[in-house]
Amino acid sequence: MKLEYEVDDGIGSRAKLGVIVLETDETLEPEFSRMTDLDGVALYHSRIAMETDINAKTLARMEQDIPAATRLLPARALDVIGYGCTSGATIIGPEAVARAVQSECPDAQVTNPLTAIIAAGQSLQATRLAFVTPYVAQVSLQMREELERAGFEIAAFGSFEQSDDRMVARITPQAILKAALSVAAQAPCDAIVISCTNLRCLGIIPKIEAQSGLPTISSNQALAWHMLRLAKVNDKRPSFGRLFTVT
Repeated sequence: MKLEYEVDDGIGSRAKLGVIVLETDETLEPEFSRMTDLDGVALYHSRIAMETDINAKTLARMEQDIPAATRLLPARALDVIGYGCTSGATIIGPEAVARAVQSECPDAQVTNPLTAIIAAGQSLQATRLAFVTPYVAQVSLQMREELERAGFEIAAFGSFEQSDDRMVARITPQAILKAALSVAAQAPCDAIVISCTNLRCLGIIPKIEAQSGLPTISSNQALAWHMLRLAKVNDKRPSFGRLFTVT
């Protein structure tokens, strides 16, 4: 017996979001699932190949694989696509990332953690940043320069100097909390920025903000916030930090 059926517009009545996640990333998806858990918001993931050693050469090589990773997202129209690598976006460049994604999904808005961090800092009216990364010196330097070009001052800086992305995923939230507070204590600043989608930050952002008195921005938090705001989803969710109270 052939059965009758009805169709509708599917899930994602408010927003359809796609994220390209690094092969080595263990943190972005669990954190994104919490931040995008909203009625009418649909989240889709694709993976992109990435060597475990994080340096300028391995990051730059990802550019050629972005179109193929984009093709693995659902074919129906997505409102926003995020490329989930802060250091990769820094080395490749936000414009080149957007071109690569839009070569497959020309109608989607595109963002990345670097662009999202800049937008977050501007929305929080921060100018002096305490900046924490897990990266080797060359990658951290390029990211600092990008933030400075965007108008921010890096008032304080510290890095775990870890090149292996698998080890970055193993850095404990308590170590990140301690590092953020230590760097923020170096000099007066307006906000704390913790870079890298593989660092487990989401659960400790309220603690960092409470103990430092400063708004705190992480890569995953900023990327999810920016994607939602680009999709015109403006729900305030203060449990994810002060950033989620602004539009």
